[in-house]
Amino acid sequence: MTAYLQLTKPRLSSLVLVTVAVAYFVASRGAFEAGPFAAVLLGMALVVGGGNALNQYAEREFDAQMPRTQDRPLPSRRLKPGVALTFGLVCVVGGLAVLAIGANPLTATLAAVAAVIYVSIYTPLKRKTPLSTLVGAVPGAIPPLVGWAAARGSLDAGAWALFSIQFFWQMPHFMAISRLYREDYEKAGYPTLAVVDPTGVAPGRMSLLFALALVPATLAPVYLGLLGTAYLVVSLLLGAGFLGMVIWSLFGGGPTRQRWVFLSSLLYLMGLLAFMLIDRRPPTV
Repeated sequence: MTAYLQLTKPRLSSLVLVTVAVAYFVASRGAFEAGPFAAVLLGMALVVGGGNALNQYAEREFDAQMPRTQDRPLPSRRLKPGVALTFGLVCVVGGLAVLAIGANPLTATLAAVAAVIYVSIYTPLKRKTPLSTLVGAVPGAIPPLVGWAAARGSLDAGAWALFSIQFFWQMPHFMAISRLYREDYEKAGYPTLAVVDPTGVAPGRMSLLFALALVPATLAPVYLGLLGTAYLVVSLLLGAGFLGMVIWSLFGGGPTRQRWVFLSSLLYLMGLLAFMLIDRRPPTV
């Protein structure tokens, strides 16, 4: 059971479910319905967990070459590849069915698009180009759309505002990871930006660019009337702090500073999400 759980990448899956839940609450703005909420969480847990299992199935040979991933269920041979493939497919299909029946067809469609991009496009692209990270950020930003669609049955500007926040946030987060584990990725043949440019200049610039874009993106929900003044103040403070951390990491420091960027990115996102819940504005009549 532990091996099956590890196939789903529970920490990553949990973060995805948090973004789904927050988007649902922001979109509902007081009109909360327990049925669709439970369905979207269960369905997305299955789809995301299944997608992660399929990702590990596809990358099992390369995971065996990296110390960070060599203890995963497939490279450690605790599970057979065929079992992991079946498990992943069953989870994805089952999750899409739960979303379509328990929430609405739009949520299932969005989740299916995310799964296809993640497994069929992003995963193979990781072996070919450092730009794969931009592609991977798309399915990573779709979960807020799923939560929004479950609450409202449609997508509007507010949904895309949450999508953009999630999209921009991922790049400095991913760049920190790629720089932290540059040697692992190089050994396994992944041409990440940190591998292509071991000086760190290119991934540093990428992090800075997206951290800068993230600040105005976080203000969009306020402009759209979804969130209030408390969120506005906190988002500006958190954005300034995170941007400062990214700038600080550009001036040497090696893995230690990248680890701080990685940790601060998680704290930053959790702070934003928390105040999205706290400072939701009631619907206008």
